[in-house]
Amino acid sequence: MAVVVAYNTDVAAILARRHDNGADHWATPDRRLAKGGPFSTLGAARLELGEDPGGPLLSETAELIWAAWRDDGRFRLAPGAIYPCQTAHAACTLAHLGRADDPRLKITLEHLLSTLHTDCGWRCNKFSYGHGPETEFSNPGPTLIALDAYRFTELANNNDKLDRAVEFLLSHWVSRAPLGPCHYGIGTLFMQVSYPLADYNLFSWLHVLSHYDRARSDPRFLEALACLEAKLVDGEVVPERVSKAMSGLQFCRKGAPSTLATRRYREVRARMAGDDSYR
Repeated sequence: MAVVVAYNTDVAAILARRHDNGADHWATPDRRLAKGGPFSTLGAARLELGEDPGGPLLSETAELIWAAWRDDGRFRLAPGAIYPCQTAHAACTLAHLGRADDPRLKITLEHLLSTLHTDCGWRCNKFSYGHGPETEFSNPGPTLIALDAYRFTELANNNDKLDRAVEFLLSHWVSRAPLGPCHYGIGTLFMQVSYPLADYNLFSWLHVLSHYDRARSDPRFLEALACLEAKLVDGEVVPERVSKAMSGLQFCRKGAPSTLATRRYREVRARMAGDDSYR
């Protein structure tokens, strides 16, 4: 989407923070690409303000992410162990940057499909909350992120494993229980309208799943969509929860109608009506 003139100051503010973590392109000197929340390398590259993904800045950012790629398809986003969620986040960001057809990303997506957990989601073997029975499930958050990456490819709606991953998330809408080693649940925070689309929350959940035929006609998806639409104000999306780091930006002000968030909601509705041209 083209940069909205009203948000030029937001773009400038985001660019002004590209060295905040100690290196360029929102990275740290030791190339931690996910550190810094919305102003990490991965986070800033996905902010929807219309920067050209083929332009110099985001091309350089994409190359920095590619530098973390391994021949087996995984991404090392920080020194130390490599976790599936890191690979999913990197793949998602690169797909958003128009790199879905890159042969390296195809290797990554094949790798992710080969590492699905038994419930057809993605799961890290990192147990920050102990080893309770809930940790035997996949992590819903990284599963949503992975599906966000696959929606840019021909595998979406043409792969049984992805359909089962969609079903895993639809089932979570019913159980709402904290699942996976990282305890992703559906509660008060999930139900608050959050923008930009990044975390595991109602709006992101709906936007990603709306790209999948398996979800759009499902009663659980329709129930979740009704919950979002009950929060609209005069047909517009009003963010209820925004990262504190982004509180000064206009495109996602808490409590104020967001033009860009509303555009994403309308894309969901367009796909519901059979128009799948939006990415």
